[in-house]
Amino acid sequence: MRIDLHAHSNASDGTDTPAELVAAAVAAGLDVVALTDHDTVAGHAEAAAALHALPAGHRLTLVPGAELSCRVEGISMHLLAYLFDPAEPAFARERELVRTDRFRRARAVVEKCRELGAPITWEQVQRIAGLDGSTEATEGGSSVGRPHVASALVEAGVVATVSDAFTADWLATGGRADVPKHETDPAEAVRLVRAAGGVPVFAHPGAVKRGETVSEQVIEDLAAAGLGGLEVDHVDHDEPTRARLRALAAELGLFTTGSSDYHGARKTVRLGAHTTAPESYQQLLAQATGARPISV
Repeated sequence: MRIDLHAHSNASDGTDTPAELVAAAVAAGLDVVALTDHDTVAGHAEAAAALHALPAGHRLTLVPGAELSCRVEGISMHLLAYLFDPAEPAFARERELVRTDRFRRARAVVEKCRELGAPITWEQVQRIAGLDGSTEATEGGSSVGRPHVASALVEAGVVATVSDAFTADWLATGGRADVPKHETDPAEAVRLVRAAGGVPVFAHPGAVKRGETVSEQVIEDLAAAGLGGLEVDHVDHDEPTRARLRALAAELGLFTTGSSDYHGARKTVRLGAHTTAPESYQQLLAQATGARPISV
């Protein structure tokens, strides 16, 4: 089985629609794909409809999920949440809070970029994010964030690529145009995901190229709080990092996953570039009580 448990659609900062993501997963030869947009489940219904509309003979399983923005000890981190009940009130409220603050932060980042001489506009960023100007940060609406601002900087010729925008000169954490946003305490996020019947997995915990990463003590504390797994095989992890994380997961009784962190055309990594072992996928399924995968 080929299992990719981390992919984004244009419901957050990917470029594929949820339906296009399903089609891309089939084309990539995947058996299982997870839709894990940032702090939203807005793409789940479209992805499920596309799955059921696949031509006869095509087989794919969709794992509904989300990627949550967290912060601990001043360090940003991401938590993948799988197979939770999207209607569970406490977790739904927290996702709404994070989405609402993403809009505020994105507008503030645009203003900072303009003050630094970048000829971009909020309307331009909304267009890139697929917003019509009246869309609010609801569960049914698209999200907006720094990758959309980065795309605007590319359009304006300020930087050559989206990655070039994530430097200290522009959008990197602590950079000239960075603006803090609301981020959930990860131990609380783990509690919320578990209370909604979901399974929490720490996304790219050793991705040092993205900035400072949390200590192993934090990971141990999250394991004690109910963390289910670590995302180990990821484009931002070198081999020594993967070996270290795999050993830590074994020590803490966590399963390990692998995934592409696919964003469509916004990043160069392709669906299925890294995958999850079937044994780890079965462990994830065994822990989930909030929702089930959708298969055709």
